[in-house]
Amino acid sequence: MRKLSRKKLVVVGDGFCGKTSLLHVFQHGEFPEDYVPTVFENYIAIINHESGKSIELSLWDTAGQEEYDRLRPLCYPETDVILACFAIDQIQSFENVKDRWIPEMDHFLFNTPRLLVGTKSDLRNNNKRIAELSTNGQQLISIEQAEGLARKINTQYIECSAKNNTNITKVIHAATGLILNNRKGGLKTKMCSLL
Repeated sequence: MRKLSRKKLVVVGDGFCGKTSLLHVFQHGEFPEDYVPTVFENYIAIINHESGKSIELSLWDTAGQEEYDRLRPLCYPETDVILACFAIDQIQSFENVKDRWIPEMDHFLFNTPRLLVGTKSDLRNNNKRIAELSTNGQQLISIEQAEGLARKINTQYIECSAKNNTNITKVIHAATGLILNNRKGGLKTKMCSLL
């Protein structure tokens, strides 16, 4: 039996944007009903990519809360792909992708493939949530807005719903494809050498 290539996927985004649920549904096939804020958690999955290649993928879930800003970079070394997540019903989580997560990725993971992921896509059909947002003068992040940001950061955009298990596998397989297609290998972390 051939040894599987080991790769690392890291998920970033604001707290309560759906990162943990995305990974939990992928790993366990069921939606977690209780919300427990993540500090740092990881899973191991064997991914059989449509290209015919298989890899052992380490899935790293990070804490999005500001109090973990100094600890989160400790999980970045050797990252092969990163998912930048936002909830489609939380404008602040979308704005933070632009203002917080992309700058952090550019600093620590400057040559690492990335994927923009909109979570909670089931809310596109949830009239109650749409009405709540409208009452507050807000609306869901449009697909056009998200695709515009994806073009700006030179990646693709995928929406998913952990609650309905929609496009969860598509997200992981797209990320795996980015790993397999990353011929450069890229610098995994910034380093300083003193001679």
